[in-house]
Amino acid sequence: MSNIIHARSARLIFLSLGLLCGSAVAQSTVKVGVLHSLTGTMSISEITVANAAQLAVDEINAKGGVLGKKIEVVKEDGASDWPTFATKAEKLLTQDKVATVFGGWTSASRKAMLPVFEKQGGLLFYPVQFEGNECSPNIIYTGAQPNQQALPALEWALSKGYKNIFLLGSDYVYPRTANLILKKHITDMKATLAGEEYVALGGTEFSSVINKIKAAKPQVIINTLNGDSNVSFFKQYQAAGYTAASLPVISFSIAEQEAQSIGPALLTGQYATWNYFQSLPSAANKKFVTAYQAKFGKNAAITDPMAHAYMDVYLWKAAVEKAKSFEPAAVRKAIVGISMDSPLGKITVDANGSLTQAVYTGISGAGGQFKVISQSKGVVAPQPYDKLAFPGKTCP
Repeated sequence: MSNIIHARSARLIFLSLGLLCGSAVAQSTVKVGVLHSLTGTMSISEITVANAAQLAVDEINAKGGVLGKKIEVVKEDGASDWPTFATKAEKLLTQDKVATVFGGWTSASRKAMLPVFEKQGGLLFYPVQFEGNECSPNIIYTGAQPNQQALPALEWALSKGYKNIFLLGSDYVYPRTANLILKKHITDMKATLAGEEYVALGGTEFSSVINKIKAAKPQVIINTLNGDSNVSFFKQYQAAGYTAASLPVISFSIAEQEAQSIGPALLTGQYATWNYFQSLPSAANKKFVTAYQAKFGKNAAITDPMAHAYMDVYLWKAAVEKAKSFEPAAVRKAIVGISMDSPLGKITVDANGSLTQAVYTGISGAGGQFKVISQSKGVVAPQPYDKLAFPGKTCP
């Protein structure tokens, strides 16, 4: 009988120790979500953005984590489907109980997730350029606002004498709203809108669009196509006899990685405007590029959204440490005013939850890399609401 009692006691002690150890393990980590399109038309751009966020997590964990906790990534696939982004965001916040989420590319995905984050009190770090016309205390918008990409690109084009402009985009909220803003400024700057066309996201047929371009005879195309539609467009554009010399294209969603996928020969001499290019010569950028290529392949291309996604994790870490809390509301309050040197240059989080950052226009060359040919004079403060397109609107 005594032996049975001792065995039971030992078993209880063992179970208690196991529970305590399990609790200690649980308490030593903090979960974050990484939510991107790992499949579908947007996967060409988003898989590597998820990789960049993972790289930042791995670096931070190697140095001890955040507030003594290692970061545990819960990765989900938005599958290039906007309702799926909302469903996965809900899962991450309510089932996985993540402290924050890093993710999204298209504005359609962001707008699908927005009510979920507002309802659940979560915090989303969104790393891609967008059309503005939105502020939420539940989103940190680190990609370019219109005045940090679209409008500087237009101003550069006009400075080069391109006054007759054709707008081409994917048919969803970002291209249509960005082009609405561009049209207001084209009129204001006494330039001419040669035409405006949209194709479904993932669309591959551009013959009718190219016929309209031929008829309109523009001097430049401003391109807001997203995903793998760009591959089809540039192939059909070249087949129609166009080159960068005869009809230049300025793109907002083509960067080094897309250039590799499309084929550098198709894009040589074409332009893009971003807040980051892989070719930036700073020590911080060289360190980032070296680390990414060591982990994901020595020939891996690095893009603006990847650089933003990487820095988003570091911005979150800095805000958590400033707030001494993982609570989203505390982190959102603490992140305002945080500055750091980054692969993009110096960045600062504005009160509206967006970044003050530099703007660069580059020309595509050998290997799909972009040479910077124009840049802003210092950093550019974000303006979520364009004054011509949305007069009188400001962030709350």
